Amino acid sequence: MRYFAALSLILALAGVVTVSSAAYTVQETEYAIVLQFGEPVGDAEGPGLHWKLPFVQQVQHLDRRVLVLDTDPERVLSSEQRPIIIDTYTRWRIVDPLAFYQTTKTVGQADLNLTNLLRSNLRAIVGDVTFETLLSPERSVLMQAIQELINEQSSRWGIEIVDVRILRADLPTEIEQTVFNRMRTEREAVARESRARGRAEAIRIEARAQRDAVVLLANAERQAQITRGEGDAERNRIFAVAYGRDADFFAFYRAMLAYEEALSEENTRLVLSPDSEFFRYFGDPSGAGN
Repeated sequence: MRYFAALSLILALAGVVTVSSAAYTVQETEYAIVLQFGEPVGDAEGPGLHWKLPFVQQVQHLDRRVLVLDTDPERVLSSEQRPIIIDTYTRWRIVDPLAFYQTTKTVGQADLNLTNLLRSNLRAIVGDVTFETLLSPERSVLMQAIQELINEQSSRWGIEIVDVRILRADLPTEIEQTVFNRMRTEREAVARESRARGRAEAIRIEARAQRDAVVLLANAERQAQITRGEGDAERNRIFAVAYGRDADFFAFYRAMLAYEEALSEENTRLVLSPDSEFFRYFGDPSGAGN
């Protein structure tokens, strides 16, 4: 009786161990590769509870989330043969777990492979552009080109490159000041040229304005002379008509205008003979004289 009880207990424990060895679970954030004697024989389809051959097969879990590769800054040469320090990061994920395990096996090895790909492609892409291009909006085009190249080369590993970003593109410290001084000299030369063109344009505009002013003044003076001449002619005509109608009144009117002109200011003094023709209307409004 005790023998059967012990045997039942042993069989129960063996069953529990067998079931626990045959069952495995896969989380939402995981892939699972089934290995038999170290070789992959399949992968789990979706998260949940799965079964395998107990004791013979093992399970390798892989992360299915987007992973980040943050590499050390890389020193590359631009198209001007100028050394540039570029700091990048890459986001990637496993899309074919079986191919990933067969070619790479671990995330650490995948990071190493991707780092080598990233460096070689950085040298190839950045070597064809200038430093100024890396600082311009065209940098996004370069990052897209690098991402596409790495995707083509890493697809055999069951990997997809989600994003490649250039975080920083700087000159090395030892040449930064030299390049800065050269760029400043170039900008100062451009500024001097712009100022020279501006001064030349200002002189041209000023000369044209002065010429136009002279022409306008000459035209205005000519028109004024014509208008004054026409006015004088009209005045003489009116005077002639007035003289023809009443010569005495015309002479009196002319004398009054002369008095107004000569005696317009205060304390006016005239040194004239009393019997001067100028005073003919002072004593006798008729102007007949004595």
